Amino acid sequence: MTMRNYPTIQDIREARERLKPHVRHTPLLRAEKIEKAAGCQLYLKPETLQITGAFKIRGALNKALSLSREEIANGIIATSSGNHAQGLSYAAKMLGVKVILVLPVTTPKIKIENTKALGAEVILFDGDNAARWKKVYEIAEGNKYAVIHGFEDPVVMAGQGTIGCEILEDLDDVDTVIVPLGGGGLISGIATAIKETKPSVRVIGAEPALTPKYFHSRVNKERTSLPLKNTIADGLRISVPGQNPYPIIEKYVDEIVLVEDEHIIAGMRALAKDAKLIAEPAASIGVGALLAGIIDVKPDEKVCAVLSGGNWDLRDLAAIYNVAG
Repeated sequence: MTMRNYPTIQDIREARERLKPHVRHTPLLRAEKIEKAAGCQLYLKPETLQITGAFKIRGALNKALSLSREEIANGIIATSSGNHAQGLSYAAKMLGVKVILVLPVTTPKIKIENTKALGAEVILFDGDNAARWKKVYEIAEGNKYAVIHGFEDPVVMAGQGTIGCEILEDLDDVDTVIVPLGGGGLISGIATAIKETKPSVRVIGAEPALTPKYFHSRVNKERTSLPLKNTIADGLRISVPGQNPYPIIEKYVDEIVLVEDEHIIAGMRALAKDAKLIAEPAASIGVGALLAGIIDVKPDEKVCAVLSGGNWDLRDLAAIYNVAG
């Protein structure tokens, strides 16, 4: 097993082979109806159609499959805002091992229900990401559980990076890829896959304006912690950049843009109305950024927006769509 704190292109290619029988190669969908408003040729990478409804299964399963049976014999544990939990639960069920998830009390009900439905033991915990991880390590130590981090682990990042390989395979002349930016594991994997294969492709991270931790860290030239504010994009709500993703993002990500909640909602509506895709707020942020005009694009530019997941309560979605008229 690798002891590096970053994934290599070789790690990502190995992850691709490991995951092929188990996860979906999600299609690349041209979104013609959104293109005029977006100002470019728009392609969508809908990880919303992934087995667990989000990209997280790639990293969780890659890690679980790379551990020995002895390492996972007692069970696996993590904390998550919901999608990593579901990916891990699916992996644990597939491998026949116990899984414990420490979830924030603010986790949407659908994500809690989906996680429990996959057989996981769920512990709801009131505290920030750092406090939750402290709790995870305490429980893990006492029970000899294997800890699988959602964005710090390079093997998890390599699993997420397989999305980058699929994008280049399906659209080899892609110009720009926009990726939601939360903890940083997704964009670290995708950016590594893309920049190590085709460095000319522009990679942009889209971050909620209410949690601009990577944006400010780039300005300050060091990891910067910010007070946690509520954004509709709950899956991207983190107060400090990941320790391992940060240098990878600084190396490979060309630009980080901040997207207001209202534009994230506009992205959700456009995806539902014009692409017939249900995407949670975190997944809609790239399209929202394009609609807001905050990414410099040309009409003939081929832009791919990664839709990270679609696990959101339908009642909450209905409220947003109804406002749209």
